[in-house]
Amino acid sequence: MTFTGFVSGHQNLRGKRLSGASRRLPNRVAQALKLAAQGLHHSPCALGAYYRRMAARPGAGKAITATAHKLARLIYAMPTHRAEYAERSMDDYEAQFRERTLAHMRRRAAQMGFTLQPVAAV
Repeated sequence: MTFTGFVSGHQNLRGKRLSGASRRLPNRVAQALKLAAQGLHHSPCALGAYYRRMAARPGAGKAITATAHKLARLIYAMPTHRAEYAERSMDDYEAQFRERTLAHMRRRAAQMGFTLQPVAAV
């Protein structure tokens, strides 16, 4: 056998595999989605609110990745489910998040034998 060079990231010499390292290539779609997610920092839409909520917890780097993943899911859902993008406002997103949080708190309180009572705002 002769030296065949690089085949699928493997170096072969006389039929012997010398290395299994593959080259890392930049994922241009991921880079574009991360740039788009980073641009949502000051956006008054639901995605901007999501980014800011994520950035408050684990930090900006993970928030960019999480928001880019959310953008990817939205982009994937449009052609596969034939759904149109419906832009939501920041207020709608925050109201939905508040309701989800309250429902979770009510369930946890009920599991522990308590009930939640709303308090009048001062």
